[in-house]
Formats: sequence, structure tokens, C-alpha cells
Amino acid sequence: MPDTPPSVPDFTQWPSFPFEGDLRVKQLDEPVPFEPPRRGEADRECTACNAPDEAYIWVGERWRVRAMDRPTGLPMVLILESRSHLDLGDLPNLLAAELGVMTVRLERAVRSLDGVARVHVNRWGDGSAHLHLWFLARPYGRLQLRGTFLSLWDSILPPISEAQWRENLAMVAAWLAEFGGRPLAEPPRIQWQAPSSFSPTASADAAEEPEEEAASVIEAADEIPESEAAEAVSDPSVGPPASNPASNPASSPASRPAPDAVSDPVSDPATDTGDESDEQERAGSAPDEDGTTAENARPGEGAARTAQS
Repeated sequence: MPDTPPSVPDFTQWPSFPFEGDLRVKQLDEPVPFEPPRRGEADRECTACNAPDEAYIWVGERWRVRAMDRPTGLPMVLILESRSHLDLGDLPNLLAAELGVMTVRLERAVRSLDGVARVHVNRWGDGSAHLHLWFLARPYGRLQLRGTFLSLWDSILPPISEAQWRENLAMVAAWLAEFGGRPLAEPPRIQWQAPSSFSPTASADAAEEPEEEAASVIEAADEIPESEAAEAVSDPSVGPPASNPASNPASSPASRPAPDAVSDPVSDPATDTGDESDEQERAGSAPDEDGTTAENARPGEGAARTAQS
């Protein structure tokens, strides 16, 4: 007579059960006479004893905390290990007392993260003989993840972002370091991004504006009629004329007043080549139309003669 498979248990109807549809219970295997050794037992190598401190997010004198090698579905999954190769029932009184302190301390650190409602603490120990406790953070508001199936949901949910995962690791490590030990988890690097208002197009347009203003000033100067320019020269209130020295002898450098007589605009060092002083020396002894020289001319006479002519 074939064995009748057991009926599906009631917990498959719980809201926290992660599966739905037609389910079937597996047949239970026969018990084995001898259980195989776990990691760290008999001649099997212990992974925890051989792991360097750099593989953990926080290390102390007698305890270490490590994380998974990549983000998972829960905000945080951590493992607390003892440095000594001992199982839970083999702990001496000192380590047994410290285990309680470390459990409370690590639970508080994980629960302090944003978006964490509860922290489940589990110890199975079927895979390794080295003591290790699991700390699984349940997201806030995810009532469907409550209870004993949280570890299954961790493998089902999409993983969180690596940046958020590394930030959470650094926060927990810093929390534990407040009580001693050494934090080894580093926060993620900040990805700097320029604000949208400083787009390349906007920057290029802003850079072109001064050039357009300069061009409009030049165009406005070119559009001044010659008659208006001549009136500005004949008006004594606008200062000495700015005509070509070659076409108007009265406006040559020789007829300009000395610097200590009137205040001339400051010359541009970039365009001052020194030729002006040579022309003044050569033209200094040349008499004007009325018989006076530029050296003996009183200030303002050159401009007055030019206006009369």
C-alpha cells in the first residue's frame, strides 16, 4: 500500500507564508546512523577561523561581525561570531555573559537603521561548528514578512541598492565602535552631480551674452554720423579732439598741453610704444601758423585755434 503524503500544514495559509498555489509535502527521508561532520569538526577546515579581520565589518578582542558578500532583500543581514573556535554550549562564563551583551548591542545597532521595525535573532548551527548568530532586519510596515519566514523572504525580495547596503553597514560598524573594537565598513563614495540649472547649454548661453553686448557697443559707435562727431570736436566742453594727427596739425601730439597743466586720460600701457614722445621732441621746435612753438603755447590755445579754424 503506497504511503499517503501528509497534508499541507496550516501555516501555508498564513499571510507571511511566501508561496501560493498547489503545494505538496515531500516524503521524509530515513534517518542516517551517523551525521556528517560540520565545518570546523573532525578534519574539516573552519571557515571562520581562517577568515582575516578585513572580511568583517567590525572586529573586537573576542567577537567579530560580518555581512553577506552582496546586498539581499532585507535592509540588513549580519552574523555575530566568536573569535574562539567554540559552539554555543561550549562557551565559558565570561564569553557567555559577553554573548548576551553583544546580542543586545548588535540588535540595537541594526534596529537604529532607517526603515527597520524588528530584528530577528536566529541560531541554527547545522552548517558550522563555530558559534555564529544571525541578525535579520524586517522592513518597517511589511507586515507580511513577520514571523518565522523572514529568512525565506530575504532570498525572494529584490536586493536593495548597493549604496544603501554599504551605508547601513557603515552605520552599524560605527555604532559598535562606540563601545570598543574597530570598524572596518566604509561608507559609499558620494556621486557628485551638477544641478540641472547649470546645464552645458545654459552655461554656453550665459558665456555668449558679454560678447553680444560688446559687439553691440562697437556697432553703435560705428553708426555715429560724421556731423555729430564734428560737433562734438568743436564743442570745448567735450575736451580735446580725437581726430587724426596727420590730417589736423593742431591736434598733433606737439600741440597737446603738458601733463602738469591739464589732466589727460591715463594712456593704455598696452598701446603706449614710446613713439609719441619722439614725435613731440621733433615737433617741439616747429612753429605754428601764428609763429608760436608748441613749447611756448599756453594750455588750451591749440584747441581754441582749432575751433576758430
